[in-house]
Amino acid sequence: MEIDLPEVIAEVKAAFDRYEQALVTNDVTVLGELFRNDPRTLRYGIGENLYGYEAISGFRAGRSPVGLNRRTAKTVISSYGRDTAVASTLFYRDTAPGKVGRQMQTWIRFPEGWRVVAAHVSIIDESKET
Repeated sequence: MEIDLPEVIAEVKAAFDRYEQALVTNDVTVLGELFRNDPRTLRYGIGENLYGYEAISGFRAGRSPVGLNRRTAKTVISSYGRDTAVASTLFYRDTAPGKVGRQMQTWIRFPEGWRVVAAHVSIIDESKET
């Protein structure tokens, strides 16, 4: 298996960057597009466990667009073969001083493009970051 092929990393980074832009601008259309429309897609959030595309879409549609700005750090994208990748990042929000968010996404290449099939978001005290 080929790991971290530069062209695959570049493709997933572009999809990840598109996701980040959609997230901070509350572009629910793009966010919906980038998650796989499938009942097996899941997202474990800070305060919610969402099973299936419909639950994730419902969460996005009902979420307040206020306070979504964030900055990311230590983003790592790893690919496994040509069709699977994992993106991990830390994020910081001015609305949550002293906290660091952690996000991991599993990306799979489908005929329609790269899609998130699993995501996990959590927050810890920044003093625990190593």
